[in-house]
Order: sequence, then structure tokens, then C-alpha cells
Amino acid sequence: MKSIIKCLLFLALISCGQQKAATDESTTEAAPVGGGQSSVQDATSAPDVVRIAVGSPDHTTLITALKTAEYVDALSNSGPFTVFAPTNAAFAKLPAGTVENLLKAENKDALRNILEYHVYVGVINEDYIQDGMTLNQVNLDNVTLGKKEGKITVNGNNVLGSAKASNGIVYIIDGVLLPPAKK
Repeated sequence: MKSIIKCLLFLALISCGQQKAATDESTTEAAPVGGGQSSVQDATSAPDVVRIAVGSPDHTTLITALKTAEYVDALSNSGPFTVFAPTNAAFAKLPAGTVENLLKAENKDALRNILEYHVYVGVINEDYIQDGMTLNQVNLDNVTLGKKEGKITVNGNNVLGSAKASNGIVYIIDGVLLPPAKK
């Protein structure tokens, strides 16, 4: 009888070890190799500024631009950020071929400059915005905010709405912000 119990215990121990090994292997396989902050799977926390844009059917062009510029991970980090997010319709207002041209590998620096002009490091909540307020953006150029009768603008483009993110705030805008020409 003792030998049967020992045998069952031995088999149980072997079985537990194999299950643990199988679990360890599947965990290792599921972990992204070389993935940055944006590859972290988290379905319970508030979305970051990138995930807000990814979840919006009106921001597919912006997401394509962020991916091309390799800025998805940077904007998925802790921030805090204030992001002015142009809609697809805003990008469509640009002269024909502009977006396609910016998405070419040889124009990555120009694309990055434009995207950086849409990001401020820090959170500027709506109640903090003053008419004529300027913000120094990531590309080191300034944008001017307007606020009249409860309506907010950035460089004359209308803010259509906003969404709080885990790492900042996203303002949805109806125009693409173009940095001033360098002198």
C-alpha cells in the first residue's frame, strides 16, 4: 500500500513539474521580442494617448504616420503628454499627395517634425487654457491656443473634443498643425 501511495505522489510531482514547464514555455513564447511600451498588453487600465487614437476610426492616418515615424512607443510611455490629434478629414485637407509624400522613408525627419509639433510635454486641461496662451511643443516651436465662448482652437484649428488618457490628454482637431518654416 505504501508503495502505491509513493508511486502516486511521485507521478503527481512529475505531473506538476511538467505543467509548470509547459506554463513557463507558453509565457515565454507569448512575450513580444523587442517590443516597446506599446506592446504591453493591458485591458484593464485606462488607455494611453496612442491607444485612444488606435481606438478611433477617425485617426487611422495619424496612426499610420506615428508608425512610420516610429513614435508609437514614445507616446505610449508615461508622459505626461498633451496631444493635438488631427482627424483623417484634417489630413485630407492638405494638398494632394502631401501625406503620401511624408510617409516615404526619405521624408521621415519632416514627418517627425510635424508630429512633434502636435505634442506638448505636460498636461494642459481645458480649464487651464487661456486665450492667447502659447505652448512650446516637442519640436521646440510654439503653438497658440485660443479660447472664446467655451470654444478652443490651436493655431486657428478647432478642437472638436478631448479624451483623458492614462498618460495625458488628447485634443481632437480639425486641421493638421504645420510648423513654421525655419529661417
